[in-house]
Amino acid sequence: MSEQFIPATGLGNCHLQTLFPRMHRPTPWINTQVHWFETDDGDRLAVHTPKPLFNSVKHPLVLLLHGLEGSVSSSYIQGQMQQLLSSGFQVAVMHFRGCGGIPNRLPRAYHSGDSDDPRWLAKKLQHLYPDTPLLAVGYSLGGNVLLKWLAEDGEQSSLLAGVAVSAPMDLHACSRRINTGLSRVYQRHLLQSLRKSLEKKGEDPHLKAALPDLQDRQLFADFRRFDDAFTAPLHGFRDVDDYYTRASSKPLLRDIRRPTLIIHAEDDPFICPSAIPSPRQVSDTVELAISRQGGHVGFISGSFWQPRYWLEERIPAFLVGQLKQPTADLKED
Repeated sequence: MSEQFIPATGLGNCHLQTLFPRMHRPTPWINTQVHWFETDDGDRLAVHTPKPLFNSVKHPLVLLLHGLEGSVSSSYIQGQMQQLLSSGFQVAVMHFRGCGGIPNRLPRAYHSGDSDDPRWLAKKLQHLYPDTPLLAVGYSLGGNVLLKWLAEDGEQSSLLAGVAVSAPMDLHACSRRINTGLSRVYQRHLLQSLRKSLEKKGEDPHLKAALPDLQDRQLFADFRRFDDAFTAPLHGFRDVDDYYTRASSKPLLRDIRRPTLIIHAEDDPFICPSAIPSPRQVSDTVELAISRQGGHVGFISGSFWQPRYWLEERIPAFLVGQLKQPTADLKED
């Protein structure tokens, strides 16, 4: 495994890197069971595990945080689960509220700075299983949430280490980037997915009144308008600028005190290059793995006909390196 990412022959284009893993792999291929955790505000969080939860306290647990409108069925989650399990970890995938095809109970949903839910879940897991080390990996939106969570908690973090992949660390810049050129195709797709999720949520008459007019095309014209009209007011922000400022993780990265790996590609079609932090903008515990190519949660190496999913090698290697227990002792018999 090379620590430096080299794109696959024939897959150098950022859009090919982004789309190839989503089109090349049938999903899901790992069966999971869902565990529901009742939240303090009357909602619930879904946590998916491929094995009975905490079948061994000696095996550290990796909490996976998916991206916008993602789920346990997302190809990047499925692939990473497989590799983490083979590396000796236990794995749990937290669905952000309303994701995975099952609407949540409350009008509120989730957003790019929603660090409270994974923090609450981590504390709950620590209380139930105090001898199980906890690590986390976040992708895209989930990556920004993870970085914000690590920075906010600092020395008090319940996590041993973390990895963020293709995180929109500056939401102002990212909203501009995804609204230009071919990137608008991704924006349109994600907004239509959000619309479908809200339509399903609106089937509950008690929740429909809290939702915006889903027939308003302008609402789904771009992320900035959607977040200003819906995401920001629903989650206690003054407006879209207040939301993007307070939810962005980049200004907080110097406060991270746990070993953290940030993986990012300069050609990410979702994220403006200006959102990528420099070494001086992060703490000493943060390692930057910035490559010229890789797309958005892509990072396919090898070749078109024999692809290698570099993230699935790089991430477990980093996490194993943060453990006190030798790697060989973690692997399944």
